[in-house]
Amino acid sequence: MITVSDVSLKFSEKPLFKDVNLKFLKGNCYGIIGANGAGKSTFLKVLSGEQEHDTGEIIITPGERMAKLSQDHFAFDQYSVKETVLMGFPKLYKLGKDKDAIYEKPDFSEEDGIKAAEMEAEFGELGGYEAENQIEQMLSGLGLEEEFHDKMMADLDEGQKVRVLLAQALFGNPDILLLDEPTNGLDLESITWLENFLIEFPNIVIVVSHDRHFLNAICTYVCDIDYGKITQFTGNYDFWFHMSQVLQKQAKDEKKKREDKIAELKTFIQRFASNVSKAGQASSRKKVLEKLELDELPVTSRKFPFVQFTPERQIGNFVLTAEHLNSVDNEGAVLLKDFSLTVHPGEKVAFVGMEHNSITSFFDIISETVKCEGADISWGQTTSHAYMGRDNSAYFNNDLNITEWLKQYSKEQDDSYVRGFLGRMLFSGDESLKKVKVLSGGEKVRCMLSKLMLSGANVLILDDPTNHLDLESIESLNQGLTKFPGVVIFSSHDHEFISTIANRIVEITPNGIIDRMMNFDDYLKDEQVKAMRKEYYAGSKKKIRI
Repeated sequence: MITVSDVSLKFSEKPLFKDVNLKFLKGNCYGIIGANGAGKSTFLKVLSGEQEHDTGEIIITPGERMAKLSQDHFAFDQYSVKETVLMGFPKLYKLGKDKDAIYEKPDFSEEDGIKAAEMEAEFGELGGYEAENQIEQMLSGLGLEEEFHDKMMADLDEGQKVRVLLAQALFGNPDILLLDEPTNGLDLESITWLENFLIEFPNIVIVVSHDRHFLNAICTYVCDIDYGKITQFTGNYDFWFHMSQVLQKQAKDEKKKREDKIAELKTFIQRFASNVSKAGQASSRKKVLEKLELDELPVTSRKFPFVQFTPERQIGNFVLTAEHLNSVDNEGAVLLKDFSLTVHPGEKVAFVGMEHNSITSFFDIISETVKCEGADISWGQTTSHAYMGRDNSAYFNNDLNITEWLKQYSKEQDDSYVRGFLGRMLFSGDESLKKVKVLSGGEKVRCMLSKLMLSGANVLILDDPTNHLDLESIESLNQGLTKFPGVVIFSSHDHEFISTIANRIVEITPNGIIDRMMNFDDYLKDEQVKAMRKEYYAGSKKKIRI
């Protein structure tokens, strides 16, 4: 159990959170949510002891082991993958090293034999003899197959390292598990595996995530950080969201009543302040007015960007036919082999599965970003398409500020129009003059979405558009694409995003294509699809985990 009592923390004299009182109990999963900069990751650091707090105390039940997802992707480069995971259980790891050291002694004595036997017994009690098998299963569940298990961490890419570090945090059944954005870099299959693991996890889980489906699947409580307070709600993310809407409406209604009362008092004060017979009443009402204004609190600090895609013209009967697409990566591996696809009006097509590079290659080809020899690509005469790729860094390698950058893509060149548009995307005031090369990942995505909105396109091609976005921006983009009357061709690792937008699912597998007109949840349950996936992944190093 963790007990948080009257905990406060300031940064540069500004309170990040104040007088926090919470309890985290065994058998529950707590989702930490809040706007960007609210202090979600910092709160996890306070709980783990990495960050000192100013006041209050944090009490952890004596003897309980805490594990935290490491954010340092280079800290274990000198170790193998399996050893890195094993280090997540320090007591077991040290015991194993000490045990091996005794056996390696050149002058092994009877006393050493007795000590080694005691160590062997403790090693067994801690699960040491099953550890290697558990580590291998965990790594495979997270998408790292056997060929990677004995590699050095330095030989892995960033996405693979994240999976190993996640396995490290999960290993050994810690009493308290702290996870900061654990789904970043994971595909849908790995996220599903992690969801199932955490649902069955018997101890305390405290997680920061922007993945709504993930939070809904695992959370029994939600801790909302807003205006320096952390409020705990029973239930998952959806329950919190609906509850917060009710509370905001109540607060707005109360604010309206208060504003009406303030207006009434001000009118009275103005009318009678100079009237001697009414001066006492005016003075008393002035005190009431001051109290009303002092008590007024903001409803929420959250800001939602305004995302709306408006096509300049209605789409016709013919959208896209792409035939005979062939593509290989830089190492010669086949990404697409004689791939063909036809897209019709009204379709919102989600590309899913583990062949992410194949999906990106397809998007690059149909968007005409990359040429494909021998391919036959036909867009309808009434179509206009806009593309947002997975890597958009090339758009921001310049010295333009945000306003200047967006004007490149706007028919309306008036600064006030462009700044007003940026304001709706949360770049208000001087923020619209920031240099684009210093923007964060989320800010760059909001810029790219602004570019798409100004395009007036009736076909949108989006490769993992929710990457780097916070929950508020994902909600807004989700709603914008749901309402969009045109065609959407997209990929995403966000289950909720796919299931609420797509009406057609396409999965590129190692041995074939699955293409179904249905929503994502039905796709995952469909028995025929399951049989096809089993067949198409047979013999592949990439295993099915859905």
